[in-house]
Amino acid sequence: MDRRVFLVLTCVCFLVNVAKVLATQQTSELNRRGADDCKPAVVAHRGASGYVSEHTLGSYALAITMGADYVEPDLVITKDGHLIARHENELGVSTDIAQRPEFASRRRTQRVSGSLVNGWFSEDFTLAEIKILRSTEPMPITRRANTRMDRSLDVPTFQEIINLVKALEKVENRSIGVYPELKYSSHFQRLGLPMEQKVVDIFHRNGYIGRNAPAFIQSFEVSNLKELKNITEIRLVQLFDAKSKVPFDQSELGNNLTYGQMATPTGLADVASYASAVGPAKSYIIPRDAFNNLGQPTSFVSDAHAVGLQVTPWTFRAENLFLPREFQIGNNIYDFGDLENEIKAFIDAGIDGFFVDQPDILVRVRGPC
Repeated sequence: MDRRVFLVLTCVCFLVNVAKVLATQQTSELNRRGADDCKPAVVAHRGASGYVSEHTLGSYALAITMGADYVEPDLVITKDGHLIARHENELGVSTDIAQRPEFASRRRTQRVSGSLVNGWFSEDFTLAEIKILRSTEPMPITRRANTRMDRSLDVPTFQEIINLVKALEKVENRSIGVYPELKYSSHFQRLGLPMEQKVVDIFHRNGYIGRNAPAFIQSFEVSNLKELKNITEIRLVQLFDAKSKVPFDQSELGNNLTYGQMATPTGLADVASYASAVGPAKSYIIPRDAFNNLGQPTSFVSDAHAVGLQVTPWTFRAENLFLPREFQIGNNIYDFGDLENEIKAFIDAGIDGFFVDQPDILVRVRGPC
């Protein structure tokens, strides 16, 4: 296993460098497979984050070579207005900033989307400073093998991810989509660092224009998606958290509409007025019972399809820790279980795509496109 991991990581580093060279070359796009041509869609969640540290060019490159249709970066913003790929704006979770004494004084506590957080925040650093940092595995206990690449890859910008995708499209001779999530939109807007226009401008500059572009923009908030609807035709995705929760921006507006209410047929019809797809937690599709086994599918998929919404639930992960009990193998919660059969259950439920950390497994289950 150690040798296999070493070879995979070596190939990832090689592919990143090859992509940078190929980015300057021009090739024909004729006969290219589209990012939406295969169903269900393989959306590489934070890249191939089950094998390589999330939100790095290495993780995205590996996902693409494994056959992913889309790569999914989470976006936050820097002090000087650059979009970078991190799941949290708190940088201590996924970089080596805590080991850099020159930034020790920047540590502080603030409230982010309702939660009190201590650490170092993207909005306090320029892009030049962010580029000093190196990525680390944010789940080092669960994904110990991923720590082998700690401090070897930097924090990419959104533009760098697009550059990589366009380069590897030439290698793969197929279109590869980009599926960003805007993180903490209300928080950044309050700081005078809104991301909405920036992500649209970058997409449009790179040729992603209209509903047929291989692109989606997603958010757990609502107001920013409605704003985006007015400035771009790129498809939008309303994400759904736990049913009892209220989207943060709506809570700030005094609107107590919960995700559970948004998931009703009436709620989904309203979502369809501004979004093309929904990204619910898996439990909206097939809930688990008290023994952590999969239960019976709900009507969520058919209700969403009835109003024209695609359904791409999150997050499919191969480790036993994340799987229903019937698909766990062995006693080690960090070992891989039977993700294949969990995937098959959700395919049978009629979903349109998967957010998945191990995209090769979904590609294998889906079969030839």
